[in-house]
Amino acid sequence: MIAQRVGTTALRRVAGKPNAFITANNLARSLSTSQTRPVATQKISADEARAILDKQRLQRPVSPHLDIYDKQQTWFGGSIWQRFTGSAFSGGLYAFGIAYLAAPALGWHLESSSLIAAFGALPAAVKASVKFLAAWPFVFHAFNGVRHLTLDLGYGMARQTIVKGGWYVWGASFVGGLALALFY
Repeated sequence: MIAQRVGTTALRRVAGKPNAFITANNLARSLSTSQTRPVATQKISADEARAILDKQRLQRPVSPHLDIYDKQQTWFGGSIWQRFTGSAFSGGLYAFGIAYLAAPALGWHLESSSLIAAFGALPAAVKASVKFLAAWPFVFHAFNGVRHLTLDLGYGMARQTIVKGGWYVWGASFVGGLALALFY
């Protein structure tokens, strides 16, 4: 292992400076396996170290997660709406699951027949609205998920293609949500 490191170190030095082997001192230094640091360190107190760290932290950006996006390229936030719809699905699933488990203890009637009867008693406009509010996030999440996968594979990364794709997803999800709400 040391012989390999010596050989690698010597080859690096020769590649950087071809005349590194001219003197015996350079030969000994190039064959050395120990590292050298061209920096000098000094002892400082904990308060001084804290002051240096605080000064460095003031120079850092607070949070680059919003500043790194090109606002024209990610207009109307297809990515954030993907997260919103996914969070709404998982949050809704957990909320209903907890309510379903707690229903017998609380005297609620969340069995299927009760939910169907309650939904069936609503006016048609309210039914269509509730169905659209449930269907649109599902359709958007599905279409935008496919769009995200194609972008992750590197397809359609031109600015106009991204903007057009975003508009297509919004339009298709609106039409798909209406179709699911009105015809099913």
